[in-house]
Amino acid sequence: MLLEVDKIEVGYGDAIALWDLSISVRSGEIVSVVGPNGAGKSTLVNAIAGILRPHRGKIVIEGNDVSKVPSHRVCDYGIAVVPEGRRLFTAMTVLDNLLLGAYRSLARAERDATLAEVFQLFPVLKERQDSLAGSLSGGQQQMVAIGRGLMAKPRVLLMDEPSLGLSPLIVGEMFKIIQMINERGVAVLLVEQNVNKALEIAHQAYVIEQGRVTASGAPEVLINDPSIREAYLGI
Repeated sequence: MLLEVDKIEVGYGDAIALWDLSISVRSGEIVSVVGPNGAGKSTLVNAIAGILRPHRGKIVIEGNDVSKVPSHRVCDYGIAVVPEGRRLFTAMTVLDNLLLGAYRSLARAERDATLAEVFQLFPVLKERQDSLAGSLSGGQQQMVAIGRGLMAKPRVLLMDEPSLGLSPLIVGEMFKIIQMINERGVAVLLVEQNVNKALEIAHQAYVIEQGRVTASGAPEVLINDPSIREAYLGI
C-alpha cells in the first residue's frame, strides 16, 4: 500500500474533526474524497501532510509511520500538497514559485528535468515564467500550484479543492490535467466538492460526513447510490 490512513482521530484542541477514519491509496490510483463543507476533508489533507497530528491511529507511507514526522519532513516520504486556495507567493515570479517546490534532495537533484516536464504539461507557464504569480488568471495560478507540487517529485499528490473558484470550462481542463498527472505515475488523493467530476476520474472514492467515512468503494457504485445522488448530485 502506498498510503494508508488507519483509524485516525484528529482535532483542533478539544474539538474532534475526524473520528476513527481510514482510507488507503494504492500506487497508480486516483482516490477521491468527497463530502459537504465542514466534513473534515481538508483536515484529512493537513493530517497526512503533517500539519496536524493525529490523537490516535497512524498514517503510513510505504510502510513508514509518519504520524509524528514534522510537516517539513513529510515531503521526504514522497508526499506533496496542492493546497486549497493555491497559496502562491504572488509578488514572486512564476518560476520562483515553481522552484520552491524542489525542496527535498531528490527533487533538487532532478530540478531542471522536472521543470521541463512541468512546462510540457503547462506550456502557458513557460511563456509566463518571468511574470509575477499574482498577475495570472485563477486557472493559471492553479497550474502554478500544481506545478509546484510536482516539482517535489511526489509519489502521492494531495490536491485540496483544485476546482475551487474556477470557471466551468477551466474546471473541465483541470480534471483532464489531474488524469494526465496520474498517467505519468503519480498517485493522487483528490479532495473535492465537485462530486460528479471527482467520481468520474477516480479509481476509488470515499464519502466523508461529520468527520467519518460514511461510504466508500468503486466510484461507479457510489455514483449510483440513491442517497449520494440525492445529497450531492441533486438527482
